Amino acid sequence: MKSSPNRIIIGSLVAIILLMGMCSAGFIAGRLVPQNQLSSFLVLPGLQTGAPQEINTGSTPQDLQQLFAPFWQSWKLIHDQYVDQPVDDVKLMRGAIEGLLSAVGDENTSYVSPEELKIFDTQISGEDYEGIGAWVDVTKDYLTIISPMVGSPAEKAGLKSGDKIIAIDGEDMTGLDGELVRQKVLGPAGSKVILTIHRPGVEKPFDVEIIRAAIKSSNVVGRMVDNNVAYVQLLVFGDRKTTRDLRQTLDTLMAENPAGIILDLRNNGGGLLDSAIEVASEFISDGVIAYEQYGDGELKVFNAKSGGKATKIPIVVLINEGSASASEIVAGAIRDRKRGVLIGTTSYGKGSVQIWTELVNQQGAVRITVAKWLTPNKETINGKGLKPDIEVDFTEDNFNNGVDPQLQKAIEVLTKPQ
Repeated sequence: MKSSPNRIIIGSLVAIILLMGMCSAGFIAGRLVPQNQLSSFLVLPGLQTGAPQEINTGSTPQDLQQLFAPFWQSWKLIHDQYVDQPVDDVKLMRGAIEGLLSAVGDENTSYVSPEELKIFDTQISGEDYEGIGAWVDVTKDYLTIISPMVGSPAEKAGLKSGDKIIAIDGEDMTGLDGELVRQKVLGPAGSKVILTIHRPGVEKPFDVEIIRAAIKSSNVVGRMVDNNVAYVQLLVFGDRKTTRDLRQTLDTLMAENPAGIILDLRNNGGGLLDSAIEVASEFISDGVIAYEQYGDGELKVFNAKSGGKATKIPIVVLINEGSASASEIVAGAIRDRKRGVLIGTTSYGKGSVQIWTELVNQQGAVRITVAKWLTPNKETINGKGLKPDIEVDFTEDNFNNGVDPQLQKAIEVLTKPQ
């Protein structure tokens, strides 16, 4: 049985929040294994029996010496022959890890720098940060917006899912690595950045000026809307504070005896798997929430937890192209278990599971794809997303005029005569 500490589902790909430099969790299904637990978890994901494997950090293991001889030869040649000495051994080491992981050929298997890991921990724990506030995909031809965070500078500037950043402050980003482009977008609160955007369906690129800001982290927003309908917006699937805040919000809203409840997962890039299961359990009383399917054929089941606050009330879930991973797990469970309907546009389509393991000596982390996740009906959504039961677009004109047709449709569905 596969088990570990926090499992993370963060958007499909290397979803990265443009804060101070965070590597996202919005789209990676996985587990974060802290360095202080390495003694019990320094094992390869596929190995399930026996004591944890010890890793010899002093020399190349005997059975790998011949294989790694060219690597150490290259290491020595760099130190002996490279024109600008001394070389940075830490940078070489990190580059070697990046190359190792990228050679697997999976966009979700990658190296996470110490700086990115620190900021990722900040986001998941619900602490504040600085930046433009957007989930991005660094694996495409250009740095691509997955979704802006609600209330963020990115959202206020009108950035949308699918926007490609083709230039920054007038500098062409063509051909540059997505991670390098992301670094160029980062900056302190109060500073200005001009992003040149290519938007699908828009003929010409256009510039967007954004003032970076300190972003207050708040994962749950709730209120009553028209026709006595409760509305809950989940911004990210963070640590246990998310479940706590959601339960408190539901207590307040359910006391109003609402006719139904809207769960808004639009532009929610994901987060912790445990949080996704707990959130779904607030609306589903029992049974399967999701499966994990491993390469060896093992199928792990995640069932609903008891004690949900809103397991009987009619529910509508709002999704869009920025809803990814953990969001898709919750939406897929509610749809497959026939607890409610999905309204909006097709979700992002992130269906793989990663293990995040911190490296020794505080040198960041590696994340490795170990499984696929499936909906209760054993559907994989990777690369295709969840199609809503009722498709409703949210147009540019809607945005500019402050109209939310998806929310309006959800209220209509929940309040129409049965």
